[in-house]
Order: sequence, then structure tokens, then C-alpha cells
Amino acid sequence: MNRRRADAVVGLLVTVVLVVGGVLSWQAYQQQRAFDQMGSMMGTSMSAVHGTNPLWYVLGTILVSTAIGGAYLITRDDLSVTEASDSPPSEMPRSASQVIENSAKDRVQPNGATNPEEQPRTRVLDLLPDDERRILEPVLTSPGITQIELRDRSDFSKSKVSQTVSALEKRGLLYRERQGRTYRIYPSDDLRQTQG
Repeated sequence: MNRRRADAVVGLLVTVVLVVGGVLSWQAYQQQRAFDQMGSMMGTSMSAVHGTNPLWYVLGTILVSTAIGGAYLITRDDLSVTEASDSPPSEMPRSASQVIENSAKDRVQPNGATNPEEQPRTRVLDLLPDDERRILEPVLTSPGITQIELRDRSDFSKSKVSQTVSALEKRGLLYRERQGRTYRIYPSDDLRQTQG
């Protein structure tokens, strides 16, 4: 269920609670008034006979509608997180081949014209988050760059570079080879083919 639909459903539910609570409060008020009039005509107090005080219906209505609205507002943020994680793969590529497939699909527009963005490498970088782009771009321009040089170019900490390189390696966008106390980082074969 998307957020807009959930907002409408919860809004409708709160409205129904308010209307039902208002009707019950009005009926209790009318009943109390009738008993009070009857008691004044008879010269006795009828307070022991009449039903629930209308104030309890009003307070109950406010409490229930507040509880529903509050519970929804708490879970509404979780709903948007769930929607984001359910996004289609074309929006969040998971591997190098998916990035390249998405790039190739995006080059041809529905009317058959070619997209002005003919550079698959640029397209791959556009699809990545900023931190991953700042790591992958120097690797594409300087294959075999060391992790130390990459840290200097990206202005990230040593651990951030290492974590981001590992994430990109798991997704198949690059690979690294050990050289002494550091690694040399290369773009994946898929990315190198698109550069040519």
C-alpha cells in the first residue's frame, strides 16, 4: 500500500470515529436532557436513572482518534522505508551487469531516438550514490589506482574507502589485487567493455 492511499484510509477511519463519537455524544446529551426535564416535572432528581454522561463519549472519541492517528504517524515512516526498499531494480542496480543493462535500455527512447547520453560510463556513475561515485570514478579514469591514492582523491577516511570498495566489489563493479601492503583497484570487465 502506498503512502498516499494509507493516508486516505487512516483519514477516513479517524473521520468515521469522530462522526460515530459525535452521534453517540449527541444522543447521550439528548437522553440526559430528557431525563433532567422529566425529573424537574416530577420534582425529583433523575440523575441515578439516566445513562452515561456525554462528556465520556467526547473524551473517548478524542482518545480513540488520537490513538489511531498517533499509531499511524509512528508506522508511516516505516511504510515509506518499506516502499523505498521495494523499489524496482532499474532504480537501484545491484550488480555491474544490471547497471550496464539499465544503461543500454536508457539509451534508446520510446520513439526509437537515441538518448543524447551515449556514454555508458557516465550513466553508470549517475546511477550510483555520491560516495560510491567518488570511489568508482577515479578507478575508471585510472585503472590500477592504489587504495591509498583513492583515499587521497576521494577525501574519505581509510575505513570509508575500504568499505565502499568492498561494497562495489561485491556488486561486481570493480575488483582489487593485492600489492604489498595495499591493493590496486581495477574496474570490472563489464565496465571496461562499455568504456571502449
